[in-house]
Amino acid sequence: MLFNHHHHYSRKDIARIATQAMLERGLEPEFSKAVIQQLEKIDSPGEDLDPNIFDLTDLLWCSLDNDDSMDLDQLTVAEVLKNGLVKIYVAIADVDSVVKKDTPIDEHARINAASIYTSARIFPMLPEKLSTNLTSLNPDEDRLAIVVEMVIDKDGYLTAPQIYRAKVRNKAKLAYDAISDWIDGKIPPPEALSKVKGMAEQIEIQDKTAQIIRKRRHAQGSLEFEIFEPKAIFNGEQVVGIVQQVQNRGRQLIEEFMIATNECTSKFLAAQGHSSLRRVVRSPENWMRIVELAKKFGETLPNQPNSKALSLFLAKQHKADPIRFPDLSLVIVKLMGSGEYVVERPNSEPVGHFGLAVRDYTHSTAPNRRYPDLITLRMIKSALQDTVPAYSDADLDLLAEHCSRQEDAARKVERRVRKSEAALVLSSHINQTFDAIVTGKSITATWVRIFDMPVEGLLSDGMPDLHVGRKLRVKLVSTNVEKGFIDFVQVS
Repeated sequence: MLFNHHHHYSRKDIARIATQAMLERGLEPEFSKAVIQQLEKIDSPGEDLDPNIFDLTDLLWCSLDNDDSMDLDQLTVAEVLKNGLVKIYVAIADVDSVVKKDTPIDEHARINAASIYTSARIFPMLPEKLSTNLTSLNPDEDRLAIVVEMVIDKDGYLTAPQIYRAKVRNKAKLAYDAISDWIDGKIPPPEALSKVKGMAEQIEIQDKTAQIIRKRRHAQGSLEFEIFEPKAIFNGEQVVGIVQQVQNRGRQLIEEFMIATNECTSKFLAAQGHSSLRRVVRSPENWMRIVELAKKFGETLPNQPNSKALSLFLAKQHKADPIRFPDLSLVIVKLMGSGEYVVERPNSEPVGHFGLAVRDYTHSTAPNRRYPDLITLRMIKSALQDTVPAYSDADLDLLAEHCSRQEDAARKVERRVRKSEAALVLSSHINQTFDAIVTGKSITATWVRIFDMPVEGLLSDGMPDLHVGRKLRVKLVSTNVEKGFIDFVQVS
């Protein structure tokens, strides 16, 4: 019998497990020779002398992202107008000005369809020389961008969208958690904020506007989930713990502006008579199972899929039982089915995105990290320059199917690696007992989540009468880092 402690797993092992998981799912962990050769020839950011490109480098642009993000896809800035209106500008990196369609770098990006983030190793869709430098909206650098400008009224509705090309300059690289703590009054303004005159007011306006949009979206039935997305923490090469990423005001600010931007870009393409790639969650086919689930909580949902009713149910459950809410969220998300990309032709009936309760939703705000966004960027540039669309409908059909498949593969890789990380962190806690909650049951297995860390495992001897949501005490009996297995037994 092999005990794990003979082998000291480190970041390298987790990275190896991630690489293996990618290969098994048809993703490419390494860049080809052709990519490297093309990369050697690129040594400057995108340049374009087109007189129609506006110079907006003087605006108080900032980026807001994770603490460790180096691939900056978008910048925002706000301007207060009369009558309670606010104009929001969102700049999206013009990755296409450096990465041309059908070149080796583009081909690699197409195959993986997204950057894949595991804590031990990031597999960027574009080489880091581009994604964290030449195509990234880095602080104090002039960069080409597509700018989406929109006016938000006091009720959170969006009017007067404009889209054009511009040169922009990031004045402050800000991080979600610090900005949220500052918004909540927990800390003084972070240095990146305080050293730029007017930036603090900027964030206050943006935060206030984002919260107004959010309120309106929720009133229209947008769903609010809370999903466990644990992340391993490293100290040098060693994994030292696992934390849960929190949803906070900083993340909400960007989320609201990105959803609004995506609505504008898809409406713009439709208005130009161009097809676009949409991300949709069709109305759940498993709606009746969601209705059954709600009955167990004493709630009656209508017999037809209805995002508003589901939204109210979720909000109520979140209030009533915050501890079990992540598990309920996960069950409903699984029942809703994952999103997929579809091609929307002009003048056809939009499928929409059930979970977001918005009709016009395309991915456009992260072209350094997601291939559908790069496709959309190219389609927008074709429309702005009035040239033949970068992709035909037949191209888009193939790409929609491919990107849906690869995105699904990427999620599986990330999940698979999180399991190995959790097994690694717990491998030094064998025979320890934990408070836990039952999160899932099948005929053959019972799953539990412990409270000390956001980790789920198998209960190898669960009593048959254990139901989902039941709290219990468990003891950790074994872990397998290679396979990502964690086994508990019940102790009380």
